[in-house]
Amino acid sequence: MKPLKILSIILLCSCFAYGQQDMPSCKLLGLDGETYEVMGDFSVPDRLYVISFWATWCAPCIVELEELNDVYEEWIKQVDFTLIAVSVDDARTEMRVNSFVKGKGWPFIILKDTNQELKRRLGINDVPHVLIVKNKKIIYAHTGYTAGDEIELLETLKKYKS
Repeated sequence: MKPLKILSIILLCSCFAYGQQDMPSCKLLGLDGETYEVMGDFSVPDRLYVISFWATWCAPCIVELEELNDVYEEWIKQVDFTLIAVSVDDARTEMRVNSFVKGKGWPFIILKDTNQELKRRLGINDVPHVLIVKNKKIIYAHTGYTAGDEIELLETLKKYKS
């Protein structure tokens, strides 16, 4: 029982620390070939941003994004937010991203972090990794994907909507 309490305290502290973290700005390439400034181009006051870090080779990432795709239109009616999927595919696999996304028909914004600069700045070690950002502050972070995680994500979005 004691290890469980210790783990709970550690998790609570890590969530609190993330909640205090500013979302760093970083220039990333969009599928359209344009460069976007994360937290520059995407920093409307009081708007919620869901930022999902993924890769074409990551099966749980694809499952998570497919689940988000399935509920996206319904969620937009409940909570006004912007979903940004940031590919962390490196130079060896980056060429697959455009055709992969086109084949999926995902309606959300797709950016490429080919050099993994944003991923590094945030200290992200594994994908999938999802953040919710509001007013340039990270208010939620989750690593990994298990069926049902999207329910927690929606509840968190509802909690922080303006």
